[in-house]
Formats: sequence, C-alpha cells, structure tokens
Amino acid sequence: MKIVKRVLLLLLVIILIAVVYNYPKLNILAGYSAKNTASSVFVANRTLAFTDKNDNNFSPIHLASDELSLGSKTATSSAFGLLTRKAFFREGLGSVLALDDNDVSKKYLIPKRTNTSSDTLAYPYGKAKQKDTIFKNINYDKLHKAIDFLFDSINKTRATVIIYKNQIIAERYANGFTENSKILGWSMTKSITSTLFGVLEHQGKINVRDKAPIDAWKNDERKEITIHNLLQMNSGLEWDEDYNTISDVSKMLFLSRDMTQQQIHKPFVGKPNETWNYSSGTTNLLSGILRSQFKTHQEYLDFWYAALIDKIGMNSMVVEADLEGNYVGSSYGWATPRDWAKLGLLYLHNGLWNGEQLFDKKWVKYATTPTPTSNGWYGAQIWLNAGNRYPDVPKNMYSFNGYQGQNVFILPDQELVIVRMGLTKNADVNEFLKGVIVSIK
Repeated sequence: MKIVKRVLLLLLVIILIAVVYNYPKLNILAGYSAKNTASSVFVANRTLAFTDKNDNNFSPIHLASDELSLGSKTATSSAFGLLTRKAFFREGLGSVLALDDNDVSKKYLIPKRTNTSSDTLAYPYGKAKQKDTIFKNINYDKLHKAIDFLFDSINKTRATVIIYKNQIIAERYANGFTENSKILGWSMTKSITSTLFGVLEHQGKINVRDKAPIDAWKNDERKEITIHNLLQMNSGLEWDEDYNTISDVSKMLFLSRDMTQQQIHKPFVGKPNETWNYSSGTTNLLSGILRSQFKTHQEYLDFWYAALIDKIGMNSMVVEADLEGNYVGSSYGWATPRDWAKLGLLYLHNGLWNGEQLFDKKWVKYATTPTPTSNGWYGAQIWLNAGNRYPDVPKNMYSFNGYQGQNVFILPDQELVIVRMGLTKNADVNEFLKGVIVSIK
C-alpha cells in the first residue's frame, strides 16, 4: 500500500512539474485559439465549427477547447482545463485578448470609416462589375492549369485573384470562401503600416531619414536609429521572431497590453544598417511612431482608413488593435482578397489611385530597394525577389507576405497583381507564378 501511495505521489509531483514548466506555453496556446476564434467569428463572420475545423486545427492549437458567447461577442479557450483565455470583439477595432476582467467592459475609441467606392465605376475603383474582357495574348488554358496547381492538396489555397492591366482575369475560392470572405493577411499588414509612412512623407509631414522619435533611446547608443532603419528591419536591435516557442513575438501578440513597446526595450545586438533581423516588434513600434504624429488618438485611428485603406476602397478591411488602441500593424489586418489586391494595384500604379497621388513614385523605388544584409530579400516592410528567391520569376517582382502563405505579388513589367491566400507556407509559389507568367504572351 505504501508503494502505491509513493508511486501516486511521484506521479502527482511529475504532473505538477510538467504543468508549471508548460504553463507559459499553455497561455500562448489558449491565447492564440481564443484570439483567432473571436476574430474568425466576429470579424470574418465564420462559424465556430468552421473555425475549429479549418483555422484552429493544427498542432498544438487543436488541443484547446473553444466556446463562444454571441451576446457578449467573446470567445473563451481552455488548455486542458488548466488555463483559460478570453478574447472579445470591439466594433471597428476587431478582436483582442483580455488581460484582466475590466478590459471587456471598458470604452474604446473607434475609427471613423468612409465608403468611397463608386457605384458606377468598375473594380478596382468602384462596386460595379467589370466588363467581360478576353485578352488575345493570354492562354487561358495555361492560366487555369496554374491555378489548378495552386489549389491541389499540397499547395492548400483559400483564394486567388489575378489582375492584368487592372482587369480580373482569373479568380477562384476554396469551399467555404467567396469574394466577400475576409481573410487574415498576417504580416501583409506590415506593408500597410509601411505605406502610411509613404503617405505621410508625400504630405510633407515626416522624413523617414530622421532619427526615430523614441525618448528611451535619446541618451544611449540607440539614438542613432532612424525610422528608415526600422522600416528596413535593420535597426540592430535584439528580437526573437519564433512562433514555435515562448519568444518575443509570441509574448507580444498574446501577453501584451501595448504592443508598440516591446521593441523599444531591446538592446543592440548589431549596428543600424548592418544587421537585418525580421521583427514584428519593429513594425508595431512603427505603429507607435505613427501614433506620435497626431495630437489625438482619434486622429491616429482615423488616419489609417481616411488616408489609405478607405481611400482606395479597401472597405472590407479591419486592422485590429491592442488593448491600448494601437493598431497591430505587424499582423492583424483582415480583408477580402480583392481588397488586398487593391494595395498591390496602388503600388503597381506608383501611388496613383483613380487620379489622386497618395504617395510619391519615389516611394515605390525606396520601399523596394533591398535592405543591406538581407540578401536582396527585403525592402521597407516589403519582400523582394532581387535575391532570386523565385528563380523563374522576374527579379523586380516584389510582394506583401504573411504567415501560412498570404501573398500579394506585384510584377511591374507584366502589369500583374496576383493574390494568393493560403493555409500552408510550403506551397510552390515559384511554379505557380511561372505558370501565370507563361500564360501571358
């Protein structure tokens, strides 16, 4: 009997040690599931069943148990009954994880939105349908074969929109998705954040070559960091962008109240303009710098939409905010694939949108100039092919990229914008893009 008790006690101790050791991981697990569930249901208008089956069904997130309250617009996720996290929806600001009970009941400022899309103009400038256009130089059989490849069981894809000379020439959606489905762009949101600096610079309100306006850096060596260094992910600051561990990025996204602050407190591990390091913390710091350009928080909230998002008719888009009301510019932009394509078209047209110049043509060249030490892969929050990452695609192609295969590809010479929204980062993008390119003579 004593032996049995000792064995049971030993097992209990082992279980307690395992729980204590893994508690931070359980916090992230439940936090991801709760946040993603709330956003999927209340931002993207999906069901809980669809979300659990299609969005939260990968390891280890599938281990969490999710519940909804439609009345309070909250999602609660439990990790083995040991830890529970709650996320809640705020109109205009999307969903966010609560850190204490009072967060849900607080009042929050929300952005003012304006639908500027014309009822008479066709896409991309309005809501009217495009005229059916057949381009004689396009081999549509080859084009559709390229899309078939993208939608097979290996290259899991949810949506693709292919635009040539401003005309949608192909579009396809997986089961459960339509042209009206909002899809999370993840780090494609970084390109939204960057573009706003281009807009402000065009308006004469900021110079990205100036020193970053961070008070905490004014009396140490970090005072030399410029906004340009931050836009290029080349500040030299420490940051761990690992989504599989308890890292800087996972703590920021799932445990932080103010996501603009994490990167500020990091020390140098390199030198500005010499040490490229991909960092979502840097992008959210840039969101905080954008906030500092406005006298009031309401002006900051409105600017993202009035100056860019709604201005180009991305009216489906919701950029979610943290608990302090700062836009999570690194990760949390939701929009339909057609609306994501509009950002690509804005760049393809060098900042000109339906007769109005939103940012200077020089901004496109700046944003697509390779960051030193990035091997030609990265510009100003935009991914590049200058390093020949995709060998069968022109080197001047550039893209907005996000987790799990979210992409907007811009091919200037071919006058193409190609959107691919996926559920796996392992898709053979090179083969797909090559297939689209060769279909156009």
